Amino acid sequence: MSATSASTPEQSSSTDRIGSVPGRVMSGEMAEQPAVLRRILTEGAPRIREIAEEIAARSPRFVLLTARGTSDNAALYAKYLLEILLGKPCGLTSMSTTTAYGARPDLTDCLVITVSQSGGSPDLVASTRAAREAGALTLAVTNNSASPLAEVSEFHIDVLAGEEKALPATKTYTAELLALYLFVDGMRGGQGAAKAELLPDLAQSVLERRPEVKALAGRYRFAGRMVLTSRGYGYPTAKEAALKLMETSYIPALSYSGADLLHGPLAMVDNISPVIAVVTDGKGGEALQPVLDRLRDRGADLVVIGSRAEVDRASAGFALPTEGLPEELQPILEIIPLQMLAYEVTIARGQDPDAPRALAKVTETR
Repeated sequence: MSATSASTPEQSSSTDRIGSVPGRVMSGEMAEQPAVLRRILTEGAPRIREIAEEIAARSPRFVLLTARGTSDNAALYAKYLLEILLGKPCGLTSMSTTTAYGARPDLTDCLVITVSQSGGSPDLVASTRAAREAGALTLAVTNNSASPLAEVSEFHIDVLAGEEKALPATKTYTAELLALYLFVDGMRGGQGAAKAELLPDLAQSVLERRPEVKALAGRYRFAGRMVLTSRGYGYPTAKEAALKLMETSYIPALSYSGADLLHGPLAMVDNISPVIAVVTDGKGGEALQPVLDRLRDRGADLVVIGSRAEVDRASAGFALPTEGLPEELQPILEIIPLQMLAYEVTIARGQDPDAPRALAKVTETR
């Protein structure tokens, strides 16, 4: 989900039916993620590679990413990929500059990538159309090949996640991450599909550890707020996890880059409000170490999502099976226990994660 929006009567009645068994739909869609990842690798990867090669041949000078909500966190992940793996200058757009202010920048030789689960938000469609008219090469990454966004874009990647009924996006997020990784890796002529082939089985192994997450959720049932932090490739995971916690359990969850956390917000950390740190195994995790040291010094209730060694140094956590998995692919695994955590915390608080209040599946911002 992205921003809040009032549901239509039709959406409300549908949500009422979904909510007959609390969390059933979200739980089922989380469980589909290994199959979705496998589908992308077997059915989607060849077409993604073709698109990547065609766009690479046109040598865009820089990249702009456009998205909202969960897809915005996927776009942030793509920003790290594009800057680190391709060395492309890359930015996240402010859509209101074109949709509200009517700005028309010169986007010659620019690749504009718009990421959207539904492909139906009017501001995403309008800004992508404006970008194409301004000379940009446009690529839509959606879960709906028949969407208005796919139609106005020159290229389209289908993330092949299947219909997503639960309001909190889960399988479409990990599908977007993998599709974006394969696209960026394809632009450099890499062997991304081979590197990612372990992901479906690893994702399944994480999902099978639900009792661990349920026990962890007990720490947060009565939490007044949470802080999430990471660096590098893990930072989009921290932002997405915060969004999931807020839209399902309504717990205020603040996400910060570890570097930004030290520039002021660290003052609010105490031994009561929990801190969840996503510690990617690689340079991002190394860069986060000074932050983890400061958190421990302050007596923070520190929970780590990362390697077994990092979890053992924290108050609690969830050890990820990331051995041999490149750092840039680890976010696809990192988010799964955090999706499960948002689900379990919400159930423990007596709420229904399938039916967050005041949200609609397609948020029609303009």
